[in-house]
Amino acid sequence: MSLDKKYVNRDVSWLSFNYRVLQEAKDQNVPLLERLKFLAIYSSNLEEFFKVRMAYYRSLMRLGKKTRHAIDSTPKDVVKELRLIVNQQQEEYSEIFKYQIKPALENKGIFLKKQSQLNEEQIQFIEEYFQKNMVPFVQPVLLVKQSIRPFLANAALYLGVTLENNKHKKNYAVVKIPSEYLPRFVELPASKKNQHELIMLDDIVRHNISFLFPGYKIKNSHSIKLTRDAQMYIDDEFSGDLLEKIKTQLAKRNQGATTRFVYDRKMPKDLLNFLKETFHLNKEDLFPEGRYHNNFDFFKFPSYGKDSLKDRELPTLPKKELNKESVLQKMLTQDYLLHYPYHTYEHTIRFFEEAADDPFVTEIKIIQYRVAKISRIMDSLIRAAKNGKKVTAFVEVKARFDEEANIRWSNRLKSAGVNVLYSFPGLKVHSKLGLVIREKNEIQQFFCYMSTGNFHESTAKLYSDTGLLTTDERITKDVVKVFNFLETFKKPVDGLNHLLVGQINLRVSLEALVDFEIANAKAGKKAHIILKMNSIEDRQMIDKLYEASQAGVKIEILVRGLCCLIPQKKGLSENITAYSIVDRYLEHARIFYFYHGGDEQIYLSSADFMRRNLSHRIETTFPILDPLLIKEMKDFLYIQLNDNIKARVIEAKHKNEYRSDGNNMPIRSQLEIYHYLKRKEM
Repeated sequence: MSLDKKYVNRDVSWLSFNYRVLQEAKDQNVPLLERLKFLAIYSSNLEEFFKVRMAYYRSLMRLGKKTRHAIDSTPKDVVKELRLIVNQQQEEYSEIFKYQIKPALENKGIFLKKQSQLNEEQIQFIEEYFQKNMVPFVQPVLLVKQSIRPFLANAALYLGVTLENNKHKKNYAVVKIPSEYLPRFVELPASKKNQHELIMLDDIVRHNISFLFPGYKIKNSHSIKLTRDAQMYIDDEFSGDLLEKIKTQLAKRNQGATTRFVYDRKMPKDLLNFLKETFHLNKEDLFPEGRYHNNFDFFKFPSYGKDSLKDRELPTLPKKELNKESVLQKMLTQDYLLHYPYHTYEHTIRFFEEAADDPFVTEIKIIQYRVAKISRIMDSLIRAAKNGKKVTAFVEVKARFDEEANIRWSNRLKSAGVNVLYSFPGLKVHSKLGLVIREKNEIQQFFCYMSTGNFHESTAKLYSDTGLLTTDERITKDVVKVFNFLETFKKPVDGLNHLLVGQINLRVSLEALVDFEIANAKAGKKAHIILKMNSIEDRQMIDKLYEASQAGVKIEILVRGLCCLIPQKKGLSENITAYSIVDRYLEHARIFYFYHGGDEQIYLSSADFMRRNLSHRIETTFPILDPLLIKEMKDFLYIQLNDNIKARVIEAKHKNEYRSDGNNMPIRSQLEIYHYLKRKEM
């Protein structure tokens, strides 16, 4: 069987995922301002896609034919397919905004106006606004072929302008839209009572262009934007100072090669051709969009207190046993599962804050991958160090787009006396672990927090993740070994008994668990696997799941993002079904269930089935050992597997059809999970 029939290209599949985000924007059952938010999420996702993934293919194209073995198709063919998909999605994006969301906003008294729709008072307002606030930032440049060509900043907004001088000769210019300094949405004096009227910063610049080019007649202006390669290219991580190399690369990040040039699809050909020649663009660089770019700015669209246009608030739930009692003391009695964003993140924060202040705690260890800009957890580590405790923080300075923030935090931690360890050469540390060591009456106690998500107070309100608080020695002994491994880079001599850890036993253990189900299926016994994760790309694991399907193992997959596996393919994967849930929270948890001959095994993990996770990162996959918590995680999985409101069917043609169960009761899994937990906490 040929490769292209066994696997889906990862980036084609990722664009299919991003289309599921766009589906939320056009779903009229989603509150209006939430639909606008999904437009912002779609745009933000796509921006990162071009900075990273499209940059990868473009670099392959520049390197030439010798790299073609790295992917199934030539880079040029892949780029062509991706361009086609993106352009189709962008056309639909424009239609959703123009014909659905904009009229719906107007029905609610919110008007987003162009400069041609303004009354005299509003025109005077934007002219004064321009003079007072914008003149120092707009940077008008008259272009001259082969002579004057300004540097277009990465992802910055510009207008391409056609002008005519007094001799009727065409000239061209670019003008900066200063959205990094000023709000993208500017409120206008309302023309009617109880009505809100806005104009985008872009259109204020459009209206005032003639002020910038006196003596010229303005023929037209159209928005443009250039996205640049934002990958970190570190030639040799095994020599020299990695931290200094990353700092150097950060300084160069916004100067990378072009990965796309976005322009208003209504732009006249002469202006486009001039810009193309001036900025040395080729066909693969050009991406037509609507009138406005950087639509992730819709995150900042004003709501005017119209809560009815947003999702109904779901107040976070306290874990009743931990609500008013010491987290550390309660952990000595049993394990606790915390499900975010349904549960309050306060319990996780208190785990570290109590440890910082407890006189019997001697040591705290943590892995920092992504943390919040303002973080009580990091503050507690600093306080612990100042309180005389030994604190060790492993900081992954290669966490993409968080490198600078992690360097800042590492400097603060070091200044407070925290022992800071940095990235390994050639690897990323992606585990999410915290360990507290307490010593009283010469007896050591080990408290551990393990999670599928980062120590990040902000994303804990948006990402669906699960964390485990435990003092179970079967787990904590392995966690101590993991931290010893991070501190010495020496694998534990006696191995790990319960944890599955990247670079030690993760891949081989996962394959062994699948092989166990295969053996049972071949013996005529029940065999069942449920996998929930963000992405499935690793071909070795996909092939193992295909093998399991062909042996008769029932496999159910919940995958939020990209999925290179093809479910329900005759002779290959008839026993595999796959669904994707996109809803108000971002599904981020990784949960692996194996029937295991009736001795059911459930693992939570920091790892997806991506080659990078299984082969090039230090990840941690940990078991749930308490039978009551195993049941709780099974309940979670089955609630999501029965979602018939927000679940889409994953299949080879990327139709993204909503799953339907006919006459069955409607189940929206995120709401069902919230109410499930609320009942448990009553």
